[in-house]
Order: sequence, then structure tokens, then C-alpha cells
Amino acid sequence: QVQLVESGGGLVQPGGSLNVSCTTVGDYVTSYTMAWFRQAPGKEREFVAAISWSGSSTYYADSVKGRFTISRVNAKNTVYLQMNSLKPEDTAVYYCAAQGSGRYYLGDEYDYWGQGTQVTVSS
Repeated sequence: QVQLVESGGGLVQPGGSLNVSCTTVGDYVTSYTMAWFRQAPGKEREFVAAISWSGSSTYYADSVKGRFTISRVNAKNTVYLQMNSLKPEDTAVYYCAAQGSGRYYLGDEYDYWGQGTQVTVSS
């Protein structure tokens, strides 16, 4: 059984930065692709970023490319999402997810999910 626990969300002003993390509890999915998705009120869940099991490949949604960076430290069982130049439209609940195989941008093809952490960008 795998559990994903997110932390680090909060309130930040536009243009600010925030780092959210996701720690795996239980059997570590060392060979899994890890990703971040987000869901804003009244909107569908959307892909944000993904990273391969080795960390050698990363993928980003166009809306966050150049502003967000996904990384992982397998020795710490943790995946990070560094968010810079935040905009009000980045406000959402951010979810960590783990995938054994499948298309990295499709949430339905992920096996495990965290409970989510709220990120609010507002002045």
C-alpha cells in the first residue's frame, strides 16, 4: 500500500514563490512516474508537471512552463514542486500522484493520489 502526503501549500502574493512537497509513506514506488495535478473551484482537474522515476525526464503544462520546476529525491521518498512567479490563476488544490505506467498527462491513469494541499495566490 502506498500513501502520498503533500505539504507546503499556503497563501502567497502574486509574483511570489512557494514550494510544495509530496512524501511517500509505505512501499516506495521507486519505479513510478510522479506528478502534480491541480483543481481550481468549479474547474476540472488539470495536469501540472511530471517526472520520471530517475528524474531524468520532466514534463510541464504550457501554463506553468518556465515558472514551475518538478524534482525528486528518491533517497528521501519525496517529490517537490517549486513554483515561482505565481499568478492568481494558479490558485487551486494541488495533488501529488504516482503512476506505474501510462500517459503522464492523464490523471485517470495514475494509481495513487495524495489528499491535496491548497495554494492560494492573492494580494
